[in-house]
Formats: sequence, structure tokens, C-alpha cells
Amino acid sequence: MSTTKSLRITILGGGIAGLTTALSLTKFAPPDSPPPFITIYEIRPQPATIGGAVNLTPNALRLLSHLGALQEICSSNYGAECPAVEVFDIYSGTKIAESSFRGPDGKGLGTPPFTALRITRGEALQGVLAAIAKHPNITLTCGKKTTNIHETETDVTLTFADGTSSTSDILIGCDGIHSVTRLTHVEPSRTATYSGICNAFGFAPLRPHQKPHFEASGMNFARGGMLLTSYHSSSKDSIYVGALMQVPDDGLQSRDGWKARGADAEKTRQDMLQRYAGAKEPAIEEWIKDAQDLYLWPVFTLSKQGKWATERVMLIGDSAHAMPPQGESTGIVFEDGVLFSRVLARWMEKSGNGSDGTPVNEAFDAYETLRRARIETAWDESQSVVKTVQEVGWLGHRLKMNIVPWYLWWTRGYREKHFVEDVTTCEIGY
Repeated sequence: MSTTKSLRITILGGGIAGLTTALSLTKFAPPDSPPPFITIYEIRPQPATIGGAVNLTPNALRLLSHLGALQEICSSNYGAECPAVEVFDIYSGTKIAESSFRGPDGKGLGTPPFTALRITRGEALQGVLAAIAKHPNITLTCGKKTTNIHETETDVTLTFADGTSSTSDILIGCDGIHSVTRLTHVEPSRTATYSGICNAFGFAPLRPHQKPHFEASGMNFARGGMLLTSYHSSSKDSIYVGALMQVPDDGLQSRDGWKARGADAEKTRQDMLQRYAGAKEPAIEEWIKDAQDLYLWPVFTLSKQGKWATERVMLIGDSAHAMPPQGESTGIVFEDGVLFSRVLARWMEKSGNGSDGTPVNEAFDAYETLRRARIETAWDESQSVVKTVQEVGWLGHRLKMNIVPWYLWWTRGYREKHFVEDVTTCEIGY
């Protein structure tokens, strides 16, 4: 019987990043030691997420399966399978390319094989929460606004707006692009910057006369941006409509300003109708007109370089490296949590949870050495998305329609390399 005390871990942020990190820390904890005691604090009064539907790529699904969350998602019949994202010229209706997850035999990519799953963020969150509920070492507490983070040589203490506090051995910041962990403690000067693009999204009922031009998901290129039209549920009775487009900030530097603008659904709808006018597929205009819960969400980013950790505090996901969407963003967050957990578990084994005097930041340094290059490459890739959605004239559009198929063909091998990867077994170098 091990006499090592449980490592006390606080996670700030009860979204998908924080929850999957908690599952990873539990999954990969040393088997001969007691599981870590994990407390997650969320500022919202209940678990919630903002955003539309995400595409969980094969590597993301593989990790959710390892963590027990995919089984919960499947048992609730959440999401719609996505064998490929088809790419269309919105004006001609021509399919010009696709990004496929089918694999050589049509069953998916990797071992075991997975395709992809288009799912709302809310349903993905519910699936992960169901997995969390099965682990007694994980506690989720909502309605906690952090006002101070105090770090010493031996622990980290959070103070909350209600006057209470919590002390643990380490703190993991999974609190997103506007991270309190980063802005009040790790690197206050590293603030988020508006990328110049917004995601406008909503959900439209599929009407009997409408026959979608895509199998599962269609990315429609127009001169005014990209418009994703996709199934997002197994019933296939609703279409997710998501537009990536250039939107000037008009002086709306504050988050409150963007919130007010995002809530102006009709202004967003008219903007989308203008940008994607002239679509060959008449249902596209109808879906924009019918889209419910339409919202405009600004895409903020962080600088490529930045500090991820102190001696006892680590940033994970968007709090460390937020970037524009580049097709694998959610999977990258899951990989962060798994790889960090594996490195931390190795430190726990080597040091007896630090009882031999080995500082935990040795594990933090090892994780950064393992992860930095991949994140910087993904950040570079995300910049191509910003360029792709920039408004262009007719000539620019025609050039884009010729370049996109070539680009997808050229990068297919690189993308599939990551889709088949399983970071639960890769070498971590520590």
C-alpha cells in the first residue's frame, strides 16, 4: 500500500478543456499511487459553453474514447458522423475538393479507426460531464469568481469573490482566451487580440423541400468569407450554419461591446445574406433566413510566443495559445491535457509527488519541451485561415477556388499524420 499523499490539483475553468484535463489527470495517474484530488472551479453558475458546432476529428475522438467521454456521447446519440468536409464554390455549386476522414477502407483513420463527429459544444460538454460524474476524485464547483492567485514555494491559493479560498499543490489554468490565470498571475501583459474575423452561427430547421448539397458537412467559399453548412445531430433535421468572415471592430475593443453586437441577431443575419448572396444552392439563403439563436462571436488570439507556466501554475489550451480555428483546434486542446497529464504522472512516479524534493516545474518544463513545436506549427497554420476568409473580388475568388484544392491535396499527408496519432502512447521524452 502506497503511503504517498494524493496530489491536490486545482483546475480553473469548467469548460471542455478543464473537464477533459481532469479526466486525463485521473486516467494517467500512477496506478500504485492514490488518484489526485482534483477540484474544478467554474465562474458560471452552472456548466455551460458558448459556440456552435465543432468537428471532432479522428484524433480527438480517439482521446475522448480513452477518457470514457466518447462512450457517453454515443450512448446519448449526440452529434452526426462526418466522413468528410466537402468544399464548394458557393456561386457555381461545384464541389472542388474535400477533407476526408474515411481512411483507405472507408472505416476511418488510425487504430482503432475513427471518422469525425460534428457535434454542438453543448452536447459535447454534456458527454464529458457524464464521464466526470463517474470519478469521485473530481469535484466541480460552479459560481466561483477568482479575485486573487497567491503562489508560494509549497502551494497555490485561490481567493474568490465570495470570500472563500482554496489551496492546492498545483493550479492548472483552463479558463480560455481571457484567462484569469494568465492575466492575473502567469503573464498579465499577454492580452488577447481581435483577429479581424468573426464566427456567425445558428441552427436552421431542415424543411421537406430542401435537399442538402453535402453528405455531412459542406464548406462553401464566397467572396465575403466561408460558410459552413452541416448536419450536427443523428436525426439530421437541422442544419448548423456557421460563417467565418472579416468584421471590423468599429471601436468595440471591450468584451461587453462585442457581446452587445453579437446579440443583434437581425443585423448579423442581414450581413450574412449580403455576403453569401448569389448561392447556386437556394437552400443556403433559406438556412440563413431560418437560422435560430443566431450569434456573432469574435475570434480572439494570443501572440505566438508566450509564457505557459510559473513554478506551480500551468496554462492549458486557449489560456496558453488561443488561435483562429484551423480544423483541429478542439483536438489540440484534448492533446494538451493528455500529454501534460502523462508528463505529470511521470514526475509523480519519479518524485513520489515531490516528496524527494524534485520541483513540479521540472514536469512543466518537460511538457513545454514536448509541446511547443506542435503548437507553434498549428499557430502558423491558423494564420492561413485568416487569409482564406478575407474578402476578395471576383478574380481573387477564382484564384482561391484553384488554390484550395491544391492546398488540401498537398497537406493531406500532414493532416492524416495527426489524425492517426495517439498521444496516449507516443514517446514523451521525460
